[in-house]
Amino acid sequence: MKKAILGTKIGMTQIFGEGGKVIPVTAILAGPCTVVQKKTVETDGYNAVQVGYGDIKEKNVNKPLKGHFAKANTANKRYLREFRLEDIDSINVGDEIKAEIFEAGEKVDVSGISKGHGFAGPMKRWNLHRGPMSHGSHSKRVSGSMGMCSFPGRVFKGKKLPGHYGVDKVTIQNLEVVKVDAEQNLILVKGAVPGVKGGLITIRNAVKA
Repeated sequence: MKKAILGTKIGMTQIFGEGGKVIPVTAILAGPCTVVQKKTVETDGYNAVQVGYGDIKEKNVNKPLKGHFAKANTANKRYLREFRLEDIDSINVGDEIKAEIFEAGEKVDVSGISKGHGFAGPMKRWNLHRGPMSHGSHSKRVSGSMGMCSFPGRVFKGKKLPGHYGVDKVTIQNLEVVKVDAEQNLILVKGAVPGVKGGLITIRNAVKA
């Protein structure tokens, strides 16, 4: 990983590109993130930086985290995440990571927590086909066959059944950065990104670009 930043999903809009072409974009409030801790091979066994994002009231921070932030001499942060960057020599505790590390035209991977759908049926959760809807049908929106009868006499693991749907970590790869507003810490990314409005988003350089 070469660079990464935390942000908040604002919502979707559209902008006009060259030739008046409409581009659907997601606006992300990216950073500023503060470097809270620097991990090295000598002390921790690997190289990484821990960054904090989003302010939080002091009364909502527990004692261990208060000490952690006090040691770094930084403000209390709502979110703490760790990035294993390739080059951490130029990064020090207290430094700020801002939206300007990305530029228009770059490809990025965007991660977030998907929207929750509660307890969902198999058609919504797994896109299964429905059964006949006519009068007398007993299999309109159900999962269908549970498997063979006497042998093996059980339901196989992985059978697509109703259950909790959503609230999973989802990563969308190779999204294009359309515009970066360094003054307002805004990054406009082409297309949709996972999560609700106001949800935490992680933006990192694309691994498959």
